Parts: sequence; C-alpha cells; structure tokens
Amino acid sequence: MNNNSRDIEKLTTETTEFKREIGVFGGVSIIGGIMIGSGIFYLGSYVLQRTGMNSGLALVCWIIGGLITLFGGLCYAELGTAMPKAGGRIVYLNEAYHPIVGFISGFTDWLVGGPGSVAAVAIALMSVFKSFFEISDFGIKMAAITLIIVLTIYNMLGVKASAILQNLSMVAKLVPIGLVMIAALFVGKVSPDLSLGTAFEYSRTSGTNIFGMIAIAVVATLWAYEGWTNLNTVAEEIKEPHKNLPLALIVGIGGITVLYTLFNFAIMKVIPHEEIVSMIDSGDLYLGTEVAKRVFGHAGVIIVSAGMILAMFGTLNGLILAQPRMYYAMAVEGHFFKSFAKLHPKYKVPTAPMIVQCVFSCLLVLSSNLDQLTNMVVITGMIFSVLTILCVPILRKKYPKIERPYKVWFYPVSVVITALIFAGLVVQGAIEDPITGLTGLIVPILGAITYMIFDAKLKREKNEG
Repeated sequence: MNNNSRDIEKLTTETTEFKREIGVFGGVSIIGGIMIGSGIFYLGSYVLQRTGMNSGLALVCWIIGGLITLFGGLCYAELGTAMPKAGGRIVYLNEAYHPIVGFISGFTDWLVGGPGSVAAVAIALMSVFKSFFEISDFGIKMAAITLIIVLTIYNMLGVKASAILQNLSMVAKLVPIGLVMIAALFVGKVSPDLSLGTAFEYSRTSGTNIFGMIAIAVVATLWAYEGWTNLNTVAEEIKEPHKNLPLALIVGIGGITVLYTLFNFAIMKVIPHEEIVSMIDSGDLYLGTEVAKRVFGHAGVIIVSAGMILAMFGTLNGLILAQPRMYYAMAVEGHFFKSFAKLHPKYKVPTAPMIVQCVFSCLLVLSSNLDQLTNMVVITGMIFSVLTILCVPILRKKYPKIERPYKVWFYPVSVVITALIFAGLVVQGAIEDPITGLTGLIVPILGAITYMIFDAKLKREKNEG
C-alpha cells in the first residue's frame, strides 16, 4: 500500500465514532427520498419524445434505465460493504486510484454540486406555492433560505432524527403519488398500444436506428433515477452495513423502477395516445398532472402539488443529510480543513461541513445564475461515476483478501456494461453542451490545486513532528 493510503483495516472495520441509527427502511427512504422528485410528473414526456412517441418502447426504456441504475447500485453495494466508511465514493476513489482523485470528486461536490443541488431543490419546492399564493421571486428565495437553515439545524441534532424525518417524508410523498397512480390504473379506460411497430417505422423515416432511439431515451430515464449514490455516504451510520446496505440499494432502486414504470403506464391508461402526442407537441409536458386532474378533478391539482412539495422536501432533507459526510471523509483523509473531521460530541454528526454547506447553499439561492452553476458539474459528476464503478475490478485486484460480504451480480460483464453506459452519458453531455462541460473542468482543477496545498502542509507537519 502506498504512503497516501490509509490503513486498509481501518477502511474495512465496522467500528466507528458515528452512531449507527439507519436501518433498511431508513436506507430505502434516503434513496427514495432523493430519487423521487417532481420529475415523476413530467419526465415521461421526454422518454416518449425520444422513442418516436411509441408507448411500448417508452416503458421498455424505463425498465432498462432502472436495471442500469440497479447494476450501478450493486457496484456501490460491493464497495460499501467491503469499506463501510462515511464519504461513499471518496473512500473508494482514494484507494483505487490516488487520494487526489477522491479529493477532487469531493471538492467538486463541496464547492458547487452539493450546495447547488440543495439550492435548486429548495427554490423549486417554494415555487410550487406560487400556484396558491402571490409570492415574489425574492419572497421565494427568502423562503428557500429559511427552509435550508431550518433543515440544516434539524439534521445537526443527530442522524436518528434525520432518518425519522426522511422516513416520514418518504411515506408522505408516496401517498399522493400512489393515489394518482392506483386510481389511474383502475379508472383509466384507454387500452394503450404497446406494440413496437411505430417505433421501427419512426426509425426508418427519421433516419435513426432503433438502438440509437433506445439509448437517448434511456438517458432521459437515468436523470429520473439520479440520487442513488448518496446512500453510501452514510455507510458508517447504517446498522449492519454488510447486510442492510445492499438490501436497501436493491429494494430502493428496484421499487422505484416498478413505481416509475407503473406510473407511466397509468398515464397511458387515462390519456389517449393522440392527446398525449398533442400535449407534448404543444409544450405541455406534465402528463402526470393532467392525469390527476382527469381522475380527481380540481382536487387533483392539490394532490399533485402536495406530491411535488413532499417529493422535493424528501430530496432536500436527504441531500442535507448525506452530502456533508463526503466533506468529512476528505478531512479525515488529511487534505482538508481539520474542523471538518470533527464530530459533534453529543450528536455525532459532522457539524462544520453541514454549516458550510448551508452557507454555500443560501448564497447560491441568491445567485441569478443558479442553473448554470448546477449544470456546470454534471459532466464532471458522471466522470466520477464511471471511475467509481471501475473501482470494483481495480480494488478486487489490488486488495484480493478484503472480505466482501456482497459481490456484484454477473461480474465482470455487468460492471463493464454499466461503466460503458455512464461513459456514454459523459460523451453525450460534452457534445450537447461543450462550453458548460469545459467550464465545469475549472472546479476539478481548483480541487487539484487545493489538494496539493493541503498535501504540502501535511508533509511539513509530519517532517516537523
């Protein structure tokens, strides 16, 4: 092991200063709380557009997207059970490649990605209330800042309190979503055409091939499945992580795949295909909202609004809970602020990273370029997803004797295919928005410089000691 690696026994032991308060349901709630957002009501439109408005192929793409996400989750399950430490992918990247790789990943999240996501969700959540009250844009921003501060303070009271709120919000958000879906499945009188004939016809007339259509449609579904990586950041707070971590990932991602597929099928049961096409062509993408209106009347608007608010609330709380553990891991590694490596003596949470994330998030709420800031790190984030998945074969070879309570299914084929798919997302993102992609490289460069500054300081301290 090189000098930059921590003792591998410390990485594989389940002994921790954190409190292990998160069970299987808590783990599923973190995954579902972050993954299931307002996108469930409109992302189906993008999938349909990319499949030539073919209902059957659209549902197939939702299932494929779920399976790809599941295998990504299984890779994380193997890594997380072998090294059940706070910080998630930072820990694996440190050991598989070099500590600078993990640090850059965490630094990107710390500076823009994490706070940007928190800020964006908080603003989106408060914007829903504009449908019911007259609120200025400044009022929305102030309300978003207040919510961020309140949730940060609450999460500083310990992971048990955080997990309880996450569990409650998870159940609460599923009630309105479940009501719409179940009612639509039983009330809907449309018999959707699930044959793939029109998809092949569209591929011929548009000059594309069916596999290309599936690929870009699956990309749209993967944005809906985004968020599953966050569970590993709280691995040190999960009870019996060797058993509960993979179980939570499998149940959470598998359950959400079923939910997304059934929800989109329910839409097709209520709205005739011609009307779906007409709505999407006119720019009205909120198919789920339209279903709620048709099934429940005016009350449907309230149900959907409640679902969107609760969904985004769970996402926001999950991000505030999970992200600071990554910054804690960076500090424990020795290349970040020492205060970030300290846990609260009573509540056993990384207080300093949580406060800094709160401040950064509030500042970004006030920024007029929030979309650019959050989009800037998308491509970089996907690069680190590819590198993390490849940690599985690298660490199997590097540390063959580590106990792996869980191993990814169908290895190595599943790992290679999953990594290639995520790599394809990186390439597509760079092609679609090269300027933003290149701008996003500035943050990793700053991260590398910051690492070298802390590394030089750390070496001086060791030499002086």
